[in-house]
Amino acid sequence: MPTALVTGAAGFVGRHFTHALDEAGYDVTAFDINPRGLPGVRLLDARAFFSANSEHYDLVVHLAAVVGGRAKIEGEPLSLAVDLEIDASLFQWALRTKPKRVIYYSSSAAYPVAYQQPHGADGTLDRPYPLREDDLNLNPYTADHDAFRLGSQRHVIPDMTYGWAKLTGEMLAQHAEAEGVRVHVFRPFSGYGEDQSSDYPFPSFADRARRRDDPFTVWGDGTQVRDWIHISDVVAATLSAVDHDVPGPANLCTGRPTPFNDLAQMFAAAAGYTPELKHILDAPKGVAYRVGDPTKMLAFYTPKITLEEGIDRALKAGPWPS
Repeated sequence: MPTALVTGAAGFVGRHFTHALDEAGYDVTAFDINPRGLPGVRLLDARAFFSANSEHYDLVVHLAAVVGGRAKIEGEPLSLAVDLEIDASLFQWALRTKPKRVIYYSSSAAYPVAYQQPHGADGTLDRPYPLREDDLNLNPYTADHDAFRLGSQRHVIPDMTYGWAKLTGEMLAQHAEAEGVRVHVFRPFSGYGEDQSSDYPFPSFADRARRRDDPFTVWGDGTQVRDWIHISDVVAATLSAVDHDVPGPANLCTGRPTPFNDLAQMFAAAAGYTPELKHILDAPKGVAYRVGDPTKMLAFYTPKITLEEGIDRALKAGPWPS
């Protein structure tokens, strides 16, 4: 029986991965610093585990991290810096124990913020565009491609400390690969699902629509655009990429741009009412346009859950306990 390790197993993504690997016949070791009473999930700190453990695993799914919604990213940036230590501990452990494969989740937040503005930071673009894997260049001093297609090396700045941590994690993954550890790097965009915490916008919108809130609250002016992908597609795409030994990094996205105003209206329509939208202009809102180019992903996986189906599932499922 193949063995798998899932860190951060009680979190949103971790729960789904643990279930999928169990269903696939893996002998799963799962831990989390807050196991939430979930069966089979041990209470462990990732850094303590990596410093003491010497076991070999066939597959490692690394999800242990300090995470949160936009309010945490913008309001508590230093709290996310611990992710650097967690990721460094993972890769140091992997160099010692040589797991067969490591899945490292980066983020779309690692992409340069300048590429996610309405008209490009220097005005050379007349419209936003989907983010490609090569828009994030880990070797800027030797590369000669479109990674700097806006014409300046200042366009490498990611989204807040969370984006910096993920960018650094990708660099560590690259070094681990050079040392003989097979690392698959993924950049998920706006993942969502029925069992996601209301710290995130999708479940928050579902809660508001379920309550039939009128007015319906939207942070910012609602024109900010995101690329929504269901958690079942995130997990399935990741495992398909590993099965096909797809080299990373790879976007996990649909390529479908959806403004927050549209998402709110879609939720309200699915709930059967037409509320007024109330914009909280001083609330954290993030970048203007974050949509991925799914071309690479579509070579090994096609998303199955449409946004409309995801909205319907979320409304029927009811609120997820915090």
